[in-house]
Amino acid sequence: MFFKMVFRNSRRERKENSLYFASLIVSIIAFYIILSLENQDVMLFLEKMESDAVNRLIAMLPVFYVMTLFILFFLIYYSSRFQIERRNHEFGVYMMMGMKRSKLFLMLFLEDLSSSIISLAIGLPIAVLVSELVSLITARLVGIGIIGHQSSFSLKAVLMTVLGLVLIKTLAFIIISFKIFRKQIGELLVFTPDGTKKQLFSGVYAVCFAIGVVFLFNAYRLAISGASWQQVDIMLKTIAFGLLGTFLMFFGLRYSIGFMAEKFGGMGGLNNFNFRQVQEMVINRSNVIAVSSLLILLALCLFGSGVGIASFYGNSETHVLDYTFNEESKNISDIKQELEKYNILDEFSNLFEMKIGKIRTTDDFMNAYKMPSVMLQLESFKGSNDVRVLIENLKNQTSPYLISQSGYNELLSVAGLEKIDLKPYEASVYMDSQFVNQNQADVLNEIIKRKPKVQIDGISFNLTGSLQTTSVVTDRTITLSFALIIPDEMFDYYTKNEHNTYINGVLKPDEQKTSLMQRISEVNAELDKAGLNYESYLQNMGRELFYVVSASYITIYLAVIFIVIANTVIGVQFLMSQQRANRRYKVLINLGATYETICKCAKKQINLFFGVPMVFAVVSSLFGIRSIFSGILSSRVQNSINEMMLVSACMIILLCVIECIYIALVKRLSNKYLMSVMQIRRKE
Repeated sequence: MFFKMVFRNSRRERKENSLYFASLIVSIIAFYIILSLENQDVMLFLEKMESDAVNRLIAMLPVFYVMTLFILFFLIYYSSRFQIERRNHEFGVYMMMGMKRSKLFLMLFLEDLSSSIISLAIGLPIAVLVSELVSLITARLVGIGIIGHQSSFSLKAVLMTVLGLVLIKTLAFIIISFKIFRKQIGELLVFTPDGTKKQLFSGVYAVCFAIGVVFLFNAYRLAISGASWQQVDIMLKTIAFGLLGTFLMFFGLRYSIGFMAEKFGGMGGLNNFNFRQVQEMVINRSNVIAVSSLLILLALCLFGSGVGIASFYGNSETHVLDYTFNEESKNISDIKQELEKYNILDEFSNLFEMKIGKIRTTDDFMNAYKMPSVMLQLESFKGSNDVRVLIENLKNQTSPYLISQSGYNELLSVAGLEKIDLKPYEASVYMDSQFVNQNQADVLNEIIKRKPKVQIDGISFNLTGSLQTTSVVTDRTITLSFALIIPDEMFDYYTKNEHNTYINGVLKPDEQKTSLMQRISEVNAELDKAGLNYESYLQNMGRELFYVVSASYITIYLAVIFIVIANTVIGVQFLMSQQRANRRYKVLINLGATYETICKCAKKQINLFFGVPMVFAVVSSLFGIRSIFSGILSSRVQNSINEMMLVSACMIILLCVIECIYIALVKRLSNKYLMSVMQIRRKE
């Protein structure tokens, strides 16, 4: 009989608190996926290319695990506390009928254990399936044929997920049970309505709200100015302003809602009742709402900035070169002999030299280049932030790199692009694509069309052609922010043969249709035997993938955890407050309110209750994401902030859609509860 009651109560709790139960399952899935990351195909691939970076990332996972366990503890604590407080009367009846406190504790423990086992039984298989799908999809997208697909199942991740969930649920259960069992039977049986907290003067709340807004304004100002990332004390000040401003604003929000109730409460219907209900919930739970809003803000910032950064690194330029050999003591003939010696030369369809050097015809080589006419024409393009950034980048270019025309034309030929034709004393401008966006390129091309004069060591050259951006070598860690392509004879004269020579290679088309990743991996194995110093497209791709994985996997994981916790706390809090206010709904029914009217009333409350923290989080996230981009991105990526902000804005919209789904689910649960209230009324 006892165990039947336990299972019946457990089933009822899962049914009545499906939002919390579903959130627990989502958290289990997220836990497993992040803990099994090292078993993912993409990570196994990256470990071969960037083992040190991957190992550091894997070593950080326990930190994320502990941090999210700590945050998830509060979700379980608040949700479980709301559920148990709702059953106070039930516990009082059990104790009146002779149930001992120890047996009541055992009953609640078994109920909680039953729910935990069921959530793990549902969540873990889904997590394993999702992890497997993610591994397959990422392997397919990047063309990883060098390792083949391997199962991403991780027994360690399963055990850590189970251990973490059991640990925090047990801890939360013990704390809550201790508080409940300290109460006397009379305290459990007597209904204590919300709203019994001592109220202050309305002016106090108004002042707190105003001070909170001022603090938030200062936090936003410091964040987007970039100063927060320059000094630790300013960063601490920004965080302090943000946190204090948030808590003060939500503490004073009860005044704003009261004002709205007075202003719009008399417009008909149950508007005044709606405002007063929400005001009462804010009065009792303002700190919880503030914390939930901050978690949503973190989720938006992490998801928006993470996907934005990943999209930048993921959108690499068109693949042209497969290999670059950097052997200072060897020329192209020596490289070919080495390749032929190890029977690798036949793998290449093209090998050519790329010569890059500095101006060496003067002792003052740091000031050997001037382009006043170009800068003057750039100044004429006013009102564009892109042009201002371009001017800042170019005004210090007084010692550019020089690139030989023949080598660069070979590169353009391989890329299927038109070669450049330079006459004596003509030069073409080169800028790596990471240092210039499309708007800036259009401005430069407009200027280059006019063939402006520049000076190399006092000799006049005309800029001609169009801006060139095709990468000169495979290694993307070697990038040129600004360079000049000049004829070979002039290149030899100005560099005085003090230049770097890179041997670029392109593999022959594969007749067997082997994946590019597998093909390059096989050639890499042969080159390693030859002992040549090389950089392959595969290694470069590994670096790009590491940025994508580290930026997207971790931030999306944390964003999911934060938004699940925040929305569950808000949703459960509303539903519990609604159930505690059931007598008020019965009064409305006695006064003639229909089911449709009460449901419409509850929906308005939900929209307001969810909308306020959500609007705050969305507005703050725009400043937060902009601050993250300004603070952590390198100067060469700053030009792409606007594009990344657009991606981040799309991610914010996506999370807003998820918020709407949460709201719809809470409305559905609310309607279901209100129907039970109506049914009780009809029986009476």
